[in-house]
Amino acid sequence: MRKIADVLFRLILGILILAIAGIIAIGAAFIVLDIPGAAYRLGTPDAGLNPAERFLLSSYLALNEDTLLQPTGDPDSEYVLEVTEGQTARSVISDLEESGFLNRPFLFRMYLRYLGYDRGIEPGQYALNGNMSLIDIALDLQNAQPTEVHFILIPGWRIEEVAQAVASSYADMDSAALVDAFRMPAIGTSFEGDLPQETSLEGYLLPDTYVFSPDASPTDIAFAMLDRFDAALSSELLAGFAEQGLSLHEAVTLASIVEREAILVEEMPRIASVYLNRLAIGMNLEADPTVQYALGVEGRWWKSPLSIEDLSINSPYNTYIYPGLPPGPIANPSLEALQAVAFPETTPFYFFRAACDGSGAHNFAETYEEHLQNACP
Repeated sequence: MRKIADVLFRLILGILILAIAGIIAIGAAFIVLDIPGAAYRLGTPDAGLNPAERFLLSSYLALNEDTLLQPTGDPDSEYVLEVTEGQTARSVISDLEESGFLNRPFLFRMYLRYLGYDRGIEPGQYALNGNMSLIDIALDLQNAQPTEVHFILIPGWRIEEVAQAVASSYADMDSAALVDAFRMPAIGTSFEGDLPQETSLEGYLLPDTYVFSPDASPTDIAFAMLDRFDAALSSELLAGFAEQGLSLHEAVTLASIVEREAILVEEMPRIASVYLNRLAIGMNLEADPTVQYALGVEGRWWKSPLSIEDLSINSPYNTYIYPGLPPGPIANPSLEALQAVAFPETTPFYFFRAACDGSGAHNFAETYEEHLQNACP
């Protein structure tokens, strides 16, 4: 009996040790893991989140990123939210849901929790409209009577998308006037003379968080974004572009393509290497985002999937039929995309396609035959 008891004790002790090790391993994973690009795309998570909360919220929000960025409803709809002293974030969300203005209350609450905005909403009135995204609303709820307007420029947006998003942050700003401002030349910058004539600001509005005054004009906003790009244009970055044999305009154009192709930031230097390898041998870039840019219309700026007919559209932006880089940037690339072009990986790859696991990663290939083998079943 004593031997049996000893065996049982050792067995139970072993199980307990394994369970504790498993808990420690899971905790360590939560500390080091995060959904790639969540903070990059959706803002920095609240420092008060524990590792498990940060991981779970990042996962959930990354899966719902498109919904967070979409307008909440009819662009012409308006709603004045009244927040009273001591009212909780949960109560505010309930008011928005009951008004019919908010159709994803749980997602919105999780985004507020992710940013730490759920700890308190300032009492007062908030003028909201259906053209605002959940991200816009979250930012607005931090200031009842704003003396400044906060705006996040998402990497990969084209100027029309930037204009629409900025206009939604103001009660009386016309997005068409913003587009006109974004189509002006880069006047007064350190690189003004390096750009082709009649170059718009497409590609030169640096994705970042901005703070504007409530009475800022479209031109004020355009120059603020342009100045931020100018400040980020370091001598090291310019030297990197030159090392790749690219002018500034060519580098920004390629970075905009990399931005639209990459899901994971860490893959950007490798994707840049593929396009640089193609350019080096005179191979067409065959980049879907350039065709999407040519086809883009309001409400569907980035058509996906593309048809065979789409790939034959006669546009200088169609890199399936026109060699080399397109005439200019197709979107506004992040600093990370610009750095990827300046300092790409050295690879033998000429092809890449999305992996079949839904991770956002890509499989890379040196030959077309290998590329075909990477196709999903």
